[in-house]
Amino acid sequence: MTAFNAFWVEKTDDGFTHSIVERSTDDLPEGEVLIKVAYSSINYKDALSARCLPGITRKYPHTPGIDAAGSVVSSSSPDFKEGDEVICIGFDLGMNTPGGFGEYIQVPAGWITPLPVGLKLRESMVLGTAGFTAALCVEKLERMGAAPSDGPVIVTGATGGVGSVAVALLARAGYEITASSGKAGKTEYLKSLGAANVIGRDELQEESSRPMLATSYAHGLDTVGGSILSNVIKSLNYGGSVAICGLVASPAFQTTVLPFILRGVNVLGIDSVELPVDQKTATWNRLASDWKLDSLDDMAQEIHLEGISEAVDQIFAGQISGRTLVSHN
Repeated sequence: MTAFNAFWVEKTDDGFTHSIVERSTDDLPEGEVLIKVAYSSINYKDALSARCLPGITRKYPHTPGIDAAGSVVSSSSPDFKEGDEVICIGFDLGMNTPGGFGEYIQVPAGWITPLPVGLKLRESMVLGTAGFTAALCVEKLERMGAAPSDGPVIVTGATGGVGSVAVALLARAGYEITASSGKAGKTEYLKSLGAANVIGRDELQEESSRPMLATSYAHGLDTVGGSILSNVIKSLNYGGSVAICGLVASPAFQTTVLPFILRGVNVLGIDSVELPVDQKTATWNRLASDWKLDSLDDMAQEIHLEGISEAVDQIFAGQISGRTLVSHN
């Protein structure tokens, strides 16, 4: 038995409370691998869970944190041994299974990816689920034939966790990127990541009854949904694709079949939660090698458990840019 600290969310009649509590590894659910967490990161799902909002966590009290990276303490699986550095994202971690906002997690071996050579634990959590999702988006666009020579790519919600990494990954691959953001004063930040052009969210947000708009982008990567996604779809070149992975604006969007049957547009769904671990490992290996980003430290601010509650408030106030790293060191 080992005592450790964890960020603790309790549901109340008035809403929720946050605290830092001492827990024991004996309190953790059954799992083949016990991991001492070095770093986690804050994602939109974590913010929803921390506010006791529906759709993420069913039972409280709870410790969120859908990302975790650390070292194996003990393992009954032949795939992992004490001291191995590992990454755990997705599946049920931080949703209904105690997550990375605690100093220890205990999970099935099938949820775990070995830390790839070329990537440090801290770097893996600067990426986290958000950066990993951005990589999945870029991979899927490329599997559909996207190439830098096709023309500009629009990235929506570009100052967020997914958007920031997406801009950097696409720029590294040689794409011309138009970054869209609702946060004023972030033009230099986005250009430092590799964006060629920066536009305000309002340029994509206006609802139009027209089934198609003038072609403006070869491809897209959308993190927000709603009317912005609708307008991206209507604005894609012939044969263009948009990878979709978020719903910050809205889970719903309106369109007609016309962009699909007249321009051959493709909408590509992205899921990082239930993706099989062997596929996760392959993508992590790319992020540690040919897709390794030099700009990771520029995207991240680091906090400890005591700072999580304020960071959650900032997410809902639209005040977070880039990635927020949770350090247990």
